Amino acid sequence: MEPISLILSALVAGAAKTADNVTQDIYKGLKALIKQKFENQGKSDSVMILDKYEEKPKKTKPLLEDELTEVGADKEEEIIELAAKLLEQLNSKQATEAKVNISISGGTVQGLTQQNTGTINQNFN
Repeated sequence: MEPISLILSALVAGAAKTADNVTQDIYKGLKALIKQKFENQGKSDSVMILDKYEEKPKKTKPLLEDELTEVGADKEEEIIELAAKLLEQLNSKQATEAKVNISISGGTVQGLTQQNTGTINQNFN
């Protein structure tokens, strides 16, 4: 994934899933770095675009992407690494929260996982 897409994906995912403290801290740190980058480049108006991106990512994505590219956020190692860390944290959290439901009735076993919505039937005769 290219750096700008990584950053944008991390921002959307972090805004939507900031349940635990570790994830919140990483997300807040990423936003703080980006805001600092905007302010250092004299683009304090871009901070509002960043905040709007959380609310309406589809509408503001092109604008934020341009602003991030213009200030060189996609070349800033610290921002890229933090975005990758946030996505990694969210993905590992999802993996540990996967749910498996199994019901046994009579001679039939059925199973359903969170990611696989198919049904497994096994009949015992």
